[in-house]
Amino acid sequence: MAGRVQFRYYNDLSFEDILKDAAALPPDNAIFWLFMNVDGAGVTHESNSALLRLAAVANAPIFSHDGPFFGDGIVGGPMQSIALLSKATADVALRILDGEKPADIKPTFVKPAPPVFDWRQMQRWGIAESMLPPGSTIYFREATLWERYWWQIALTITIVLVQAGLIVVLLREHRRRQFAEVESQQRMAELAHVNRVSTAGELAFSIAHELNQPLGAILTNAETLNEISPIPDIAELKDIVKDILQDDRRASEVIRRMRSLLKKAPFELKNFDLNDLIEFFLLSVGRKVELTSSITPDALPILGDRIQIQQVVLNLVMNGIDAMKDTPSENRIISIRTSRVENLADLSISDRGSGIPEDKLKGVF
Repeated sequence: MAGRVQFRYYNDLSFEDILKDAAALPPDNAIFWLFMNVDGAGVTHESNSALLRLAAVANAPIFSHDGPFFGDGIVGGPMQSIALLSKATADVALRILDGEKPADIKPTFVKPAPPVFDWRQMQRWGIAESMLPPGSTIYFREATLWERYWWQIALTITIVLVQAGLIVVLLREHRRRQFAEVESQQRMAELAHVNRVSTAGELAFSIAHELNQPLGAILTNAETLNEISPIPDIAELKDIVKDILQDDRRASEVIRRMRSLLKKAPFELKNFDLNDLIEFFLLSVGRKVELTSSITPDALPILGDRIQIQQVVLNLVMNGIDAMKDTPSENRIISIRTSRVENLADLSISDRGSGIPEDKLKGVF
């Protein structure tokens, strides 16, 4: 070790001075412990107690060659084992007891036991396991969190993974359901549009009749205006123009309402007057049947999709017309009534058809 390691001996120091010096050791120092019987001041000590006091204050790791001190502050290493020494001594004693002469027994040397190390001291002094000699055994290792609670951790992780998987599946299912709902709404809107177009075809004759009336009146008034004397009567002229404007507005209103019915539009909630919607049917369906109405004089504001509600009313009216196909023409009457019931708008549509069979009533809606 000459030139490589500097040795300092504590033989002449009192144990108290040894403790002070050991507490102030600089880095890269180590203490090699033999035993403590009497210190330099002549004071006797018990070795294990002295070692515990030294380990508590030392600023350097402590090593020893004696196995019995392991676990009391010694880092570890290849130490002499009392058990191996005792076994070798017992073997020699048995040979002598068996009659073998002591002079014939050659001396043997008991090698140090395989190196052992204290995990607690390794952690204290920052000694990595990779620095230990091959074949070393580590004692007093504290179990890791995984080693102590591995099955609880594994169960928790499994539960979390299962829950995460279920959440992913539910999110995917929710998204698919949203797509399905949107697609269903689109299909329903397209179906309603086709239904409106089909119904409009059935109403075409009635609508044409309703348009012919104001158009014929406009034509008559225009011809009358053309045949009027060179000096027209201003009052008569105003009446003719007023009639033309009224008939034009009526024709325009029929066209506007029919266009709104045929328009392909997304679902949209709006406030509108239910009575205003009913007037469309009073204008357009009267050719096939007789329409009677009892419309409340007050406005009936409701919130809904105007086109879809219009479709519902139109379907009910057309159902009534179909129900009266075998009814004499003078009895083909559809009655439309609106009223206010508390905070609700009430709409009633009835016809004079044969009615719904008793066995079909439960399945109508």
